[in-house]
Amino acid sequence: MSRRCVVTGKGVLTGNNVSHANNKSRRRFLPNLQETSVLSDALNQMVRVRVSTQGLKSIEHNGGIDAFLLSVRDAKLPVEALRLKRRIQRALENRAA
Repeated sequence: MSRRCVVTGKGVLTGNNVSHANNKSRRRFLPNLQETSVLSDALNQMVRVRVSTQGLKSIEHNGGIDAFLLSVRDAKLPVEALRLKRRIQRALENRAA
């Protein structure tokens, strides 16, 4: 499983550890990912996602996972989020029909 946020796409960054003597060694900056369950109103179930804390804040700000995914363009979403978005769209279409 990759260290990438499903919502924002944030991933691992690299940089240097710099000592007092100015020695440099490579290091990794890991995103603050949380494995959490988010309620999807369209699917009527909890959806488990691996999301950064900033992504979780974005979901809550937009009124839930359904509203967030439907408001964001497909080009900006990672593959996992696109799959979930399509499931939500299908569920909403089935309800309307």
